[in-house]
Formats: sequence, structure tokens, C-alpha cells
Amino acid sequence: MNTARSADGTRIAHDHAGSGPSVVLIDAAGGYRDFNSLRPLADQLADKGFTTYTYDRRGRGLSTDTAPYSVEREIEDLAAVIDVAGGQAAVYGWSSGALLAIRAAAAGLPITKLAVFEPPYGGSDTHDQELVNQLKTLVAADNRGEPVDLFHRAIGVPDEIIAQMGPVKPLLEKIAHTYPYDWTIAGTTTTEHIKAVRVPALVLDSTATGKEMHDGVEEVARLIPQATHKRLDGEWHGLPDEVLAPELASFYES
Repeated sequence: MNTARSADGTRIAHDHAGSGPSVVLIDAAGGYRDFNSLRPLADQLADKGFTTYTYDRRGRGLSTDTAPYSVEREIEDLAAVIDVAGGQAAVYGWSSGALLAIRAAAAGLPITKLAVFEPPYGGSDTHDQELVNQLKTLVAADNRGEPVDLFHRAIGVPDEIIAQMGPVKPLLEKIAHTYPYDWTIAGTTTTEHIKAVRVPALVLDSTATGKEMHDGVEEVARLIPQATHKRLDGEWHGLPDEVLAPELASFYES
């Protein structure tokens, strides 16, 4: 584990593996080194000839945090990791991490190619500050379980999947204070941000994901000027690493 220092002084913990062109992977809401990490996918890409970088987003795992939160600060965190990766890198983002990757590319970070899986884009340019405030209030009251359920229900996670979180829920409760960050990213990403992406992009989704998310993914692919859309066989809001890794490798090598 190493650390990069973001522009505001936040320490961003990151790991790397392999050798070859750099790929930085950005986790979804709830994802960090102790839960549902992208490390196994990164290791498969490392085996395919890439140097991969995974990192704990601010406020998670071994990374620190600095108030107040802003999407721009998270973009600066990614910039710090890309700097460590050699000054430019291909990027993969999953879910809200995909939207963060889109925002970073739109802001002009040195991203060579952009791959995103199911960015939660609903076509709205409005920000639900009420939900953000509700999440913050619950966490401030030391209630970390309810924000986990509230956030996942708000983004469309089926109740049966939420009910199955029991064994891993304590790991999600540790980073419940970061759920407002992801909701802010989702709620403030506009069509203008997406249209501003000027690098080749691969936009992916899973066959098992519902129509509402499929529609949003297709819209993202339509809005990015140099985007290709692929729908792959997988589970709800997820793809097996053995399906995803070859697609990413092929795209980054092309």
C-alpha cells in the first residue's frame, strides 16, 4: 500500500500490480479495500500486461478525508493517482465510480481511454439535496445502518439484494458517511459533463440489469462522442471478472 497526496492534502491509499500501460480503477459506492474491492479485476488486467492501480476513495479504507466534500476534490484525488501512475492512464469506473471517471475526463484529466460500467445516469440535471441531508443527519446521529439501506434503495437496488447484505453490512456501515458523496456525484452529473468527454470510451452494462439502468447507460453512450456500447452477460449491476477483464484489455490495447 502506498499513498498519493491530493491537492487539498488528503492522503489517498493505493495499490498497484503488474507492468505495462497504466490503468486506474475507480470503485463504486461502498467499494474499498475491505469490501467488494476491484483488486481481483485489477490482478486479471495485470496478468494481461497492464500496470493496474486501485485506490480507496476519500473517507474509505486507508485514505483520509478533508471537509467540505466536493466532486472537484474527488477529481483531484484521481489526478493524484494518475500522477503516480506516470502522468497519464487509461481508466475504468464502476457505477458511481463510472460517473466520477466521466467527470474527470470531462475536466481534462490525462485519461487516454475511458471504460465505464453502468454509470447511474438518470437523465436529470437536478440534485436531490434532501436525500443528501437525510444521509448526513443519520450518520451524524451515529446511525450507520439505516443510511446503507436508504442509499441502496434510492439507487434502485432490489429489496431482496438489500436483505442479503446482512453478513457484510458492518463493512458498509464503516463508510456510510461517504454515501452522500456518491449521491452528489450522481445528482450533479449533467448531459454537458458527458458530452465533454473527448477520449475513446467503452460503455458497458449487464444483460441482467433492469430497463431503467439500461436506458441510462444507452444515453451515456449516445452522449459521449467517441463511445462504443456493449451489453455483456452478467448479474444485476455486475459482471464476472473473467468476462469483464478481456473486454477491458481488448479496448485498452486497441
